[in-house]
Amino acid sequence: MNVTCRALRLTMAHKWTIASRLGPGGSGGTVDFPVAMVELADDASGLLGRGEAAPSTRYGEDVESCLQFFAKVDPGRIDFKDLEASRDYIENLEPGHHAAKAALDIALLDGHGQWVSRPVHELFGLDFQNGVPLTSFSIGIDAPEVIREKVIEAAQYPCLKLKVGSPSDEANLLALRSAAPHARLRLDANEAWNTKEEALERLEWLARDGNIEFIEQPMPAGTPRGDWIWLRQRSPLPLVADESYRSAHDAAFCQDCFDGVNVKLVKAGGITPAFEALQAARNLGLKTMLGCMIETSVLITAAAHLAALADYLDLDGNLLITDDPFRGVACDRGKLSFPEDLPKSGLRVVPR
Repeated sequence: MNVTCRALRLTMAHKWTIASRLGPGGSGGTVDFPVAMVELADDASGLLGRGEAAPSTRYGEDVESCLQFFAKVDPGRIDFKDLEASRDYIENLEPGHHAAKAALDIALLDGHGQWVSRPVHELFGLDFQNGVPLTSFSIGIDAPEVIREKVIEAAQYPCLKLKVGSPSDEANLLALRSAAPHARLRLDANEAWNTKEEALERLEWLARDGNIEFIEQPMPAGTPRGDWIWLRQRSPLPLVADESYRSAHDAAFCQDCFDGVNVKLVKAGGITPAFEALQAARNLGLKTMLGCMIETSVLITAAAHLAALADYLDLDGNLLITDDPFRGVACDRGKLSFPEDLPKSGLRVVPR
């Protein structure tokens, strides 16, 4: 087995700004986004598995830390035919490094799926087409006039997600509705409001829209459990945990504090632990969402293989960039599907 890796910078179609990255006066945002790609190539079988890490400094990771982790992997301990031993080795190599481990887990499953001639979702006993929900399309924080332009460009998507948590929230929501008065809408605050009272005040105003499905992470992940329960009891909108839900271990905490959870492969550590995180949440009666970072079609497609376990999808990271070097799951008006010309097994992703 050979392990190779490289860094990529993905170009955003629009400047990308969220509440946790806002600077003074509403400044901030980025026009590109770094990711790390890894490939596992088995000389004996000729199979190649691809994986991707989209690390976030919010969780103490970056591309350089991912590349350093990949360099520590002993190729002799990796085998597409023995997933359990390979995953145990990677998981115990060092603590943390969830984004890097996610990339290796994806590459392992890609190679294993090719070896057994099955797509990744079938390895988990899942169907893909039946009941897969539409994905939302995200609109980052910006000036109201730019928000309106973004929404017009996104007219093909029936479900939108607006980033909130800036001083211009009210103007941005009005701008969005001026361009898409009837679109299904979700909100994402990215830990914007520091107290339960402030969060409730903002939620009460936003809920006046009348057509909002839920809001993600209105307060910081470290907010005490009692404050979350207080807010959930009074909130006019359902609350979905993002930064507060990293893995299945957080399910018990979220059961009383939230109505749903957002599972991301890079937080959980790959497809396998994301599957466990989705199952744990569902078992406790929580709604489930599959989300993403800014990513190529490698990570987006990897998450899509778990779509049957999600009540909501937010798999649009590859739709927000202009230079995706891969082709995998396709999106037409929010509906995900696999084009017929893609490989039938493994991750079902090819270079463009």
